Amino acid sequence: MTLSIDERNTVVLLRVEKAKKTLQEIEEIIPLGLWNTIANRLYYCAYYMVSALLIKNGYVAHTHAGVKNLFALYFIKTGILTNDTFYFYNTLFDYRLKGDYDDFFDLNEKHILPLIEPAKEFVRKIEQLISVS
Repeated sequence: MTLSIDERNTVVLLRVEKAKKTLQEIEEIIPLGLWNTIANRLYYCAYYMVSALLIKNGYVAHTHAGVKNLFALYFIKTGILTNDTFYFYNTLFDYRLKGDYDDFFDLNEKHILPLIEPAKEFVRKIEQLISVS
């Protein structure tokens, strides 16, 4: 499916909005101590932003791995974003997988709380890239 520029821009705005709402959800869930759920929401917040960035720039991915690969190819390897940015995204991806699917591993506040502010910064950084591209 090919999107017009206007359609692409609409999808990008919707994904950014979804990411920001997901950050709000995280703040509401923190007091409940649902660390696996928070890990899931942190990853999806970042995923929405990365997918918005890709869409804004005309790249299409159909899987989470595809999003990760295109992000690395067009924004990390080119130096637009740092390796640390990709490492952070990858950490969120790994924690989401562990929290959602690993029967013998539970995340806790020591894993998750240090990721909250970097996630907010990740959103700001990607949003800035989206607005200038």
